[in-house]
Amino acid sequence: MSGPFGLPLPLLTDSYKASHFALYPKAQATTAYCEFRHGFNKDTTDERMVFCGLRYIIEQYVARPWTLQDVDMAEAFFRTHNAGFTEFPFPKHLFLKFISENAGYFPVRIEALPEGSVVYPHTPVFQITARDEYSSLVTYLETVLLMAWYPSTVATLSRRSRAVIEDYYRQSVDDEGWWTLETRMHDFGFRGCTCVEQSMIGGAAHLLSFEGTDTLSAAFFAQYRLNGGQAVATSIPATEHSVMTAYSSERQAMLSTIEAYGEGVFACVMDSYDYSRALSEVLPVVASRKLEKGGYLVIRPDSGDQVEAVLMGLRAADRVFGSDVNGKGFKVVRGASVIQGDGVTTASLQRILAAVHAAGFSAQSVGFGMGGGLLQKVNRDTMSMAVKLSSITYEDGTARDIMKYPKEGSEKVSLPGRFAVYADAAQNGAPVACRSVETRESENLLRVVYDAAPVADGVWDGFAEVRRRVGDQWQRFPPRARAVSEALLEYQRQVHAQQEQSVSEGTAFGS
Repeated sequence: MSGPFGLPLPLLTDSYKASHFALYPKAQATTAYCEFRHGFNKDTTDERMVFCGLRYIIEQYVARPWTLQDVDMAEAFFRTHNAGFTEFPFPKHLFLKFISENAGYFPVRIEALPEGSVVYPHTPVFQITARDEYSSLVTYLETVLLMAWYPSTVATLSRRSRAVIEDYYRQSVDDEGWWTLETRMHDFGFRGCTCVEQSMIGGAAHLLSFEGTDTLSAAFFAQYRLNGGQAVATSIPATEHSVMTAYSSERQAMLSTIEAYGEGVFACVMDSYDYSRALSEVLPVVASRKLEKGGYLVIRPDSGDQVEAVLMGLRAADRVFGSDVNGKGFKVVRGASVIQGDGVTTASLQRILAAVHAAGFSAQSVGFGMGGGLLQKVNRDTMSMAVKLSSITYEDGTARDIMKYPKEGSEKVSLPGRFAVYADAAQNGAPVACRSVETRESENLLRVVYDAAPVADGVWDGFAEVRRRVGDQWQRFPPRARAVSEALLEYQRQVHAQQEQSVSEGTAFGS
């Protein structure tokens, strides 16, 4: 058995997928592709999205040789999986064939955009091709491949959050303070995940936009699995409420923290009892020891009104430690700042930063943490990722490009044909989908990442390069773009017209 978690690899799909081998028409070749149907939460003002995470899926679940034991275990399971606990159909003969003839590797070709590519609705992010007797398996892997929706959605959310923070940095932070931007959004989401694997995948996606995380699984994974051992993430020592309440007073708790970590950067949660009184009665008392140690204090509220809590912390720190006015006319608190990590969203980010700005403080004086909102409060519908069949060459050699166009669901329309993606110079390099015949292979951004077997080393970029790509493309590409070529749109109209005629005449229904 070669699957993870004690699962045979043939079961890493939806039940109905196992029955499709007998339902697809006989074909020489089939092609399916994947796209995001709309921007993040259907935002039409900024439709940029980050595509990432396919590498993990292919390495972990696709580029593994199937074994006879996998098939035996699948057969034992399917024997009672049909309604009434009867036998469920599955393509045992095809599985045995590629185990015997292809060293167990699943017989499809997968082309994909580079990890970290910034894309738009309807950009083909990967394309699957199956041939000959395996043509009916073209969408068998759809279930696991579609799980790239999760890291892609988290990466997009994180990058959108960074865009909000960057806007206030441009307005209120001097050049020498911009390095702090890399840690302004911290991943607090480990404990909110459903499993360690989710924390690792989602947490690594966040790290494409920021360096701050408390999700150690993601930091280690990104560093050692994706970046050749070079560090990509950092954190700082910090108290929790259990630490603070373990002492007889918050004053003692803070002094102990300062003694342990006061020479560096450290954080202290200050709302275990009364946040306002802690700021006014405890902070001034421990300030002298903090100054003696020479470190940097991050004040953390964890309850109450988000905006008010941040402003209270900044004003208290300003009173106790003082501040300097930077070249843009905004206060930078000396040796201290505030982090808000309670219920943060992109909307609350905007509110908090607007209030901080209006109060005259530089954006570098406040950081943010996002937990469940970052790694949990997203789903496949957030950017509507989907895979659809787009082309088939029947057994007799007849080729047919196809598309989905439901009468009552125009938002689910798909594209027909086989595709390439090229960088459009007229849109600062933004990706544009086209028919594969429209562009030279050398210009096609889709790379072969799996070809009925693992491909040669070098197809996957290191994490640092992926992070650079995200930052570069997000900055260069427009919030909205023409993501599908005019020729492909015209071809889509032609195919749709043919299908409409078929529907009108009843031939689509066999009439």
